[in-house]
Amino acid sequence: MDSVTAFAPATVSNVACGFDVLGFALETPGDEVTARRAAGGVRIADITGDAGRLPREASRNSAGVAAQALLRAAGENGGVDLTIAKGLPLSSGLGGSAASAVAAVVAVDALIGARLPIDTLLACAFEGERLGAGSAHADNIAPCLYGGFVLVRRASPPDIVRLPVPHGLTAVVVHPDLEIETAKARALLGDSVPLADAIRQWANLGAFVDALHRGDFALLSRSLEDAIAEPRRAPLVPGLAAIKQAATDAGALGCSLSGSGPSLFALCRGLETAERVAASMAHAVKQHIGGAPQTYISTIAPHGAQVIAPADPKGPAVRV
Repeated sequence: MDSVTAFAPATVSNVACGFDVLGFALETPGDEVTARRAAGGVRIADITGDAGRLPREASRNSAGVAAQALLRAAGENGGVDLTIAKGLPLSSGLGGSAASAVAAVVAVDALIGARLPIDTLLACAFEGERLGAGSAHADNIAPCLYGGFVLVRRASPPDIVRLPVPHGLTAVVVHPDLEIETAKARALLGDSVPLADAIRQWANLGAFVDALHRGDFALLSRSLEDAIAEPRRAPLVPGLAAIKQAATDAGALGCSLSGSGPSLFALCRGLETAERVAASMAHAVKQHIGGAPQTYISTIAPHGAQVIAPADPKGPAVRV
């Protein structure tokens, strides 16, 4: 094959009680990366959908860094040109840098026919995410690549725990007309956590994982509480408390920031409830932030990044 295009989905990380360890994949939106054979090294041929804001130098671009790591892991001396189509808004809290990095490694792996283990793909994409997000965490990278709901027990070397998804669990994501840089949002957290907050977070995380396994929506709802990151980042999103209240009043199981924000997610039981929650959240965002928010309703995507062109007769490039 002379070229391969891969799609990598948006992700919700933290998921309230799982700061830096929980994440899930959406069906859409996402990023696409096309990899083409080239003479040597990695080059960014073109980027669309970023209004010219992302670096064109491969060494400064999350997709470029991830692709170079993949070539090294495969022992490949050839080069690739990457064309990136951003379907995710920048600095949105939906895993934009992770999606570009993951789409790049999946595309390049298929292009050169390496078919590397998924943990190796994760490690390569992790290098791109480290650059793009400004810190080393895998709660966007892992669900973007693996799909579904995941818990990152350890990022490097990878130890990813795939979690069950109760039937009917549906996500709503509302992206306001705001941008929050991940590095700046993380700086608000400091480097210590009060013991009482840590205990509360651990309890919620354990209960949340149990709720997923047993399909206990009531326990899941009680567990969707962030005692660590959200209270410190709340000032970054005007009207956050009111937007969350609008979500729960409309029937959401819970609502919180997606990643470092400004996007917010809600988990719902069923599509009908999700549609009602989405409308309520969008209305609240318009009231408190203004602009025209982007709204997505999605099941938890069972599959992560995939090759979308050309079709691979041997099956997906990524196998779990």
